[in-house]
Amino acid sequence: QMQLAESGGGLVQSGESLRLTCVASVRNFHWYGVGWFRQVPGKEREGVAVIRSSDDSIYYGDFVNGRFTISKDNAKNTVYLQMNSLKPEDTAVYYCAATVPGPQVDGIPRYSLYDYWGQGTQVTVSS
Repeated sequence: QMQLAESGGGLVQSGESLRLTCVASVRNFHWYGVGWFRQVPGKEREGVAVIRSSDDSIYYGDFVNGRFTISKDNAKNTVYLQMNSLKPEDTAVYYCAATVPGPQVDGIPRYSLYDYWGQGTQVTVSS
């Protein structure tokens, strides 16, 4: 059973940066499609960024607008989300997700297509 452990959340001011890290406890991590999702109370979980397993294609949510970068290090079983120019509306709990072989679709798949989830890390951006 895969486990995902996120870290790196915190409280920052508008315009600052954070780097989220997600470490997976599994072999053959390169087989997995991975992604970052976020959720605020009362709203559905939304996709932030994903990496498709078949060809490492990357997709971002429309709201990202070049501010975030997702990356994956298969040798370290780790996925990163570098978030720059953070805004108060980025405040949410951020979750790392993975599944194998992963949705082979263009764009960000629905969150329900991912089987494994981390516990979440809170990101709070003050104005």
